[in-house]
Formats: sequence, structure tokens, C-alpha cells
Amino acid sequence: MISPETALRLDGKVVLVTGGTRGIGRAIAEAAAAAGAGVAVLARKADELEEAARALAGIGGPVCTVQGSVGDPAMADTAVTQTIERLGRCDAVVNNAAINPVFAPLMDADLGAVTKVFDANISGPLRFTRAAWHAWMKDHGGVVLNVVSVGGMRPGPFIGAYNVSKAALIHLTRQLAQELAPTVRVNAVAPGLVKTDMARALWEPNEAAMARAHPLGRIGVPDDVAGPALFLLSDASSWLTGEVLVVDGGATVSARN
Repeated sequence: MISPETALRLDGKVVLVTGGTRGIGRAIAEAAAAAGAGVAVLARKADELEEAARALAGIGGPVCTVQGSVGDPAMADTAVTQTIERLGRCDAVVNNAAINPVFAPLMDADLGAVTKVFDANISGPLRFTRAAWHAWMKDHGGVVLNVVSVGGMRPGPFIGAYNVSKAALIHLTRQLAQELAPTVRVNAVAPGLVKTDMARALWEPNEAAMARAHPLGRIGVPDDVAGPALFLLSDASSWLTGEVLVVDGGATVSARN
């Protein structure tokens, strides 16, 4: 029986978070550290990694950082190997890092840029899951959490490449949940509009109007996603796999959308 006092704890576990220095990834990394996990963070910028390492070390357990991009095919094996070497294990992978350099209808978008979006946002999570599976989870079990988007559930203007990539990642979540069961659970969290730098062009021009489109009356912040993510990483969701948890302030059920 799962105890309420420990259901959301990650003591003794190690969580690898891609894109974990800011935004949603940073909030998830902080939530995991506060729940007792060791945390490995992958990101591209050395200064952001240094700052994140200091902050996470002040919250909880051991921390390590890996500098690199999810678009680099070699980085998944490197990150998982370094996580295990430095923190002793790799119990969970949070595939959070994503790119969205294309802001145009698909008929006009540069196909080279679209290909980069698909590689980083679809192949990247698959590479990291494969690396963790072969290096640790195949023998020890584990959890994979993919950060998708409500954009992967419905079409929208100008960010079609991103939305299609997230739709594919939703299906990849379900496919891997079937393939890796019963020892590895694979779920996804699907944020709506969250105040991050990546989404700034969507919310900053008219934040008040965007907030009114949400039944809960505001745009999300990264911590709004961290709690549901922690639930999916923890034993509180031990009989859950292949699911997509929507976290969007009620926007997808609002009659105003």
C-alpha cells in the first residue's frame, strides 16, 4: 500500500531532465530535487548549467550537469552514461527539451527547419529513452516522462511544425508504454499556454486577453506543470502508463476557445 506521506517522494532515485535549466524543465528538476531525488540536468549553455546546479544543490540531493543539445545524436548516450557514473543510477528520464524555430504555415516553412524540429522533438526523446533503457532501465525498471503540448492535440496557426512534432510525441509515448511495460512506465504531461521564454511570442503581446480565455483565469507558470509531472514520476502513479495528463487551466474545455 502506498503511504500518503511518501507517495510523491523520490528518495534514492535519480532523474535526468533535458532542458532543465529554465522554464518547465527547471520547475520539474526543482520538484524532483525537493522530493528527494538526485537530479541530472542537460542543457546547451554552460552558465545556465552552473546556476541551475547551485540552485538544485541548495534544494536537496546530489546534482550533476551535462552540456549538450538533444539535437546531437550522440548526446543521449553521453548524458545517460554521465548520469550513471556520477549519480549511480538513472531511474527516470524527463524528455522536456524541445525547439520551435518555425513560426509560419507549413506551406511556407523552411523544410530544413521543420526537419530539425522533428529530429529534436521526436527523435530526441526516443534517443534518450533508448539510452536509458539499455544502460539502466532494462534491468532495473524506471519511468519516462515526455513533455508534450495541447498543441499536439489540435491544430493551430503558425506553429504547425511544433504541433505536429508534439502529436507524434504523444503517440510515441503510448507506443513506448506498450513496448516497455511492465517494468518501465511511460507517460506525458501536456501543458497549455505557460509563461516561458519559448512561448513568449504567444502570451506577451496580450497577456490579459489570453488569461481570460482560461476558465481558471490566468496563464500557467512552470510550477503549475511541475506538480503533475512529479505525480507521474512518483509511485503515486504506479498503475498509470501510456497516459497524457493535460495541464492547461481548463482551456481545452472552455466554450470560449
